[in-house]
Amino acid sequence: MKKVHVFNAGPCKLPQQAIDGAIEGLKDFAGTGMSVIEISHRTKQWEAIMDETRQLWKELLEIPDTHEVVFLGGGASMGFLYVAMNFLGKKAAYLETGVWAKKALKEAKGLGEAYALASSADKNYSYIPKGWTCPSDVDYLHITTNNTIYGTQIKEDPTVPVPLIADMSSDIMSRPIDWSKYDLVYGGAQKNVGPAGVFFSIVRKDALGKMSRYIPTMLDYRTHIDKGSMFNTPPVFPIYVMNLTLKWVKEQGGISAIQKRNAAKAELLYGEIDRNSLFVGTAAVEDRSQMNVCFVMSEGNEALQDEFLEFAKAHDIVGIKGHRSVGGFRASIYNACELEDVQALVDCMQEFEKMHK
Repeated sequence: MKKVHVFNAGPCKLPQQAIDGAIEGLKDFAGTGMSVIEISHRTKQWEAIMDETRQLWKELLEIPDTHEVVFLGGGASMGFLYVAMNFLGKKAAYLETGVWAKKALKEAKGLGEAYALASSADKNYSYIPKGWTCPSDVDYLHITTNNTIYGTQIKEDPTVPVPLIADMSSDIMSRPIDWSKYDLVYGGAQKNVGPAGVFFSIVRKDALGKMSRYIPTMLDYRTHIDKGSMFNTPPVFPIYVMNLTLKWVKEQGGISAIQKRNAAKAELLYGEIDRNSLFVGTAAVEDRSQMNVCFVMSEGNEALQDEFLEFAKAHDIVGIKGHRSVGGFRASIYNACELEDVQALVDCMQEFEKMHK
C-alpha cells in the first residue's frame, strides 16, 4: 500500500494497529461469526467492549471514581447543548478562543445567560487571552483547550472559583489532566481517540441533577450514566475503533510517553517554520498548539502558497491546507502522527526553500 503522510485535522490519522483490528472486527467480531457492525449491543461480547473501553479511559487518564465516562452519538457540537442543558442555571462564562468556543457559547445563550469572559477575536484568535479573572457568580467557566483552526492551545488546567468545563476534542489523551478542577471534559473522538461518530464525556457525578428546569431524557447525562452509555443503541463501530486506539496508546507507554512524542514532533516542525525563510507561524509563540501547527508563506512569498501545496502533494503529504478563515497551511500532528511523518514535511519544506532561493 502506498505510504502517505497524513496531517488531516479530523477525521485524522489513526494508528495502523487500530485500523487493522477494525478490519478484522468487521469480518468477525470476537469469534461470533458476525461483523461488529451487525452484532447486538446487548450481547455479552459487546458489553465487554464497552466496559473495557471505559476502563481504558479511566486507567490512561487516571480518572477518579468521582467522575464517570460516557459515550454518546454525535460530536462535540452536540456536546455544546449537553453542557448548557445539564449545567447552566442562571449564568455561564465562556473563554472565546476560536470558532468552536464561539459556537459553544451560542448554544448556551439559547438556554440562558452566557457571555464571553475574554476573547482573542481581535487578532483572529491567534493567541489565548491573558489576564482575565473568573467571577464567582457564574454556574461554570467553559474553555476550549485546543483550537484546531488557529493552532493555539491552553496547556495547563486553570484554577477558577467555579466549576470548570472543557471541550478537549483535539488534545484529549495528549497530556495528564487534573480532574479535581473539572466538572466536565468532553469532545469528539475524531482527533486522538477514534473515528467520527461518537463523543466522549467525563463528568463529575455529584455535579448533576441541580437544574430546576426539565432536561429531555436523551440530553440528561444521568440517563446515560445509569445505563452505561447504552440507554439507546450506541455508535458501535466508532466505540470499537476507540477501544483499539486506546489499547495502542497504552502500548506506547501511556499518556506520559505520548506527551513526550508529541513534544518532539512539535519542536521539530516549529523549529523548521522559524528557520525557513519561506514560512512563518501564525499563532503567538507562547500559545502554539502541539496538536495543530498553523503557518503561512512569509511576506513577499504569498504567491507560492498553491505551488507548495502541490509540491507537498507530490511528496505524498496529505491534509496540510489551512482552514479558509486563516489560509496558509495546517499540519495536524495528533497522537497517531509519527515523527517520520513530521520529518517528511520538514524535508519537503527545506527542499522547497532551496528551489526558491
